[in-house]
Amino acid sequence: MTAIADATPPEARVYRRRSAWVAAWPLFPLLLYLGFLFLYPVGQLLWLSILDDGGALSSVHYTKLFARTTYVKVLGITFRIAAWTTLFCLLAGYPVAYLLATINERKRNTLILWVLLPFWTSFLVRTFAWIVLLGRYGTINSWLMDLGIIDAPLKLIYNFAGVMIGMSHALMPLAVLTMLAVMRTIDPNLRNAASTLGARGGQSFWRIYFPLSLPGLAAGGLLVFITALGFFITPALLGGGREIMVAQVIIEQIEELLNWGFAGAVAVLLLATAIIVFYVYDRLLGMSTLAGGSAAEERARDGSNNIIGRLGSWLGRYLIAILGWICDLFSAIVEIVRPIRADRPRQGLSRGVLWIVAMAVIFYLAAPAFFVVPISFSENQFIEWPMKGFTLHWYEMFLGSDIWIGAMMRSFLVAFFSAALSMIIGVPAAFVLARQQLIFKTVALAFILAPLIIPRIIIAIAIFYLYARIGLVGTSFGLVLGHTVLAVPFVVVTVMAVLKNYDERLDQAAWTLGASKARTLWHITFPLIQPGLIAAYLFAFVTSFDELTIALFISGGTATTLPKQMWTDALLKVSPTVLAASTVVLFFVTCMILMAEYIRRRTGG
Repeated sequence: MTAIADATPPEARVYRRRSAWVAAWPLFPLLLYLGFLFLYPVGQLLWLSILDDGGALSSVHYTKLFARTTYVKVLGITFRIAAWTTLFCLLAGYPVAYLLATINERKRNTLILWVLLPFWTSFLVRTFAWIVLLGRYGTINSWLMDLGIIDAPLKLIYNFAGVMIGMSHALMPLAVLTMLAVMRTIDPNLRNAASTLGARGGQSFWRIYFPLSLPGLAAGGLLVFITALGFFITPALLGGGREIMVAQVIIEQIEELLNWGFAGAVAVLLLATAIIVFYVYDRLLGMSTLAGGSAAEERARDGSNNIIGRLGSWLGRYLIAILGWICDLFSAIVEIVRPIRADRPRQGLSRGVLWIVAMAVIFYLAAPAFFVVPISFSENQFIEWPMKGFTLHWYEMFLGSDIWIGAMMRSFLVAFFSAALSMIIGVPAAFVLARQQLIFKTVALAFILAPLIIPRIIIAIAIFYLYARIGLVGTSFGLVLGHTVLAVPFVVVTVMAVLKNYDERLDQAAWTLGASKARTLWHITFPLIQPGLIAAYLFAFVTSFDELTIALFISGGTATTLPKQMWTDALLKVSPTVLAASTVVLFFVTCMILMAEYIRRRTGG
């Protein structure tokens, strides 16, 4: 093969490379778009962190950052909250993902709807739901006192416990979906083969299934941790004065002090943290596992020089052996107490426990959002439980307010155009990345997915700084452009996943029958991947509709979106009007989910 390659004329090799670049042209609009509205603004922000007030190179902002213990403590709190959130999401989300991966398609589709409900519902709606549930006079405290379990209300909110409950609820669907994507690729016959060779259920799970699911577990934990680092909505509403995160410090520096340089230094600290986490992940498992690659292949390729990877593999093997031994010991004790009969399957007990645990977690994910609905009809002047009477006053306040209606209509329009723009530039790029072999494919994909990885607060203030210079602050057009930066990665990932399972021989058959590539794309490819395209659009739409971070900075007072208005109302008044708005949003998103599922089933997707 080398001789053949060497015998190829230089002109032919140049022509092939030029043809590959020409064929990849649908990818370039997206790269240029992200280059101008993502890479350039973030680079500018980071550059400001090494300049003093006079514009000269200086380390004054970093000196200030580490001179006070306050900011070091905030960083420690951020790490602590992100780490505990990741741990809880993985521990509670793994049984759900495992159950979804090992049941039939019909049950899986039904349960995924409930898992996705909090993922698609506004962060603010979910946070308000937990305010209703965990408040001093909230649902949980009222029930516990009515049952006589407690005499005085428990402090379940405005502390670390409240933050953990809210953040775990917000980010667990992300962990479940990431783990499920990997678990569905594991061959179930492997465990059956281990059982035929005498392995008990515990050993076959921990030694075979769990190592194969580890890339999904690690990728889910990575995404949850990075997302949690930049969180501020839930800690601000559910946490106390001691639970301040780095993102809240950045917001304070920009909104109250206009200290761009110091905000940039804090952003660099947050970004450096994310990079370190990614480096450790790469050393342990390899970055290719994020795309479904094998951790074993990564270690085989460069594990001989990877001390961290070898240490992690050694510790992992012994930990897995211990867990398998504990499970087998428990199974042996259960069999002594409850001997196995021919009419009772061996796995009956373990599957029953799995169903109970997984359904409890799914209830935890789906149920809280619906608690805002009854409170929105209450005559209470504040958000509290139990509800008193029945009134439509808060809906009249919502629907009769020009501010609320204007914010809602602007959110719909911005989400509609952001999702449309994401599809226009994202779908062609996904086709190129899924179907063509490019020398820069890995770099391009990493660049496109970067807005999902870099903490969102950094992107928001970077775009705000750019908009302040070109006059787009306070405009709906600026919101559309900014929201597209965050929405387009979801489009690319979703469409690539659909194309991965698409049979290209159908297109080739159409070409042999005389159809042009354009007609084949329109009449064959698009109809067959229609469910995936709809899902991609809905992901982009909801991402934009629920976006608060960018709107908080660049919407101004003239282009307020619904999440921004809900945030302002929650901080200033905390009246049930915001719950009426939350109920409207919940109803709308639920209808969208049901519509997408109906279309998917009608089209056989």
